[in-house]
Amino acid sequence: MWIFLLILAVPLVEIALFVTLGGAIGLWPTLAWVLVSAALGIFVLKRVAVSGAVSLRQDMREMRDPLSPLAHRAILVMAAVLLLLPGFFTDALGLLLLLKPVRLGVIALIARRIRVVPMGGTATADVIEGDWSEVKDSDLPPRRDQPSGWTRH
Repeated sequence: MWIFLLILAVPLVEIALFVTLGGAIGLWPTLAWVLVSAALGIFVLKRVAVSGAVSLRQDMREMRDPLSPLAHRAILVMAAVLLLLPGFFTDALGLLLLLKPVRLGVIALIARRIRVVPMGGTATADVIEGDWSEVKDSDLPPRRDQPSGWTRH
């Protein structure tokens, strides 16, 4: 129910802010703000896309935990999308998410709500004893190039 109210409230807040702030600062500064914030959103999105793969590969090569940088990138993508949406409220949220302390707070808030449940068993791998032998191509049955009869061609 609260998601429905949020979906309904955001456009109403945006319209109210457009009317109020647009009336206070004028039409052209309002349009300029919308265009500048969209350009900033595109810039952030491009930067995350370009640097994301390279830094993820470097984190994996250096055996660092990639989850925190991935969480930062996900929040940066969310900030870019909020900046792309026209409106003062979504722009304010997007600008806030660009700040590293705010991102750290959001990640900490989300991390508190996530519970990791182990799958059971021990952390050691089970060892299965067995014999093996190498099969040569000459030992395999001859290959049939005809359909099996179960399919129609």
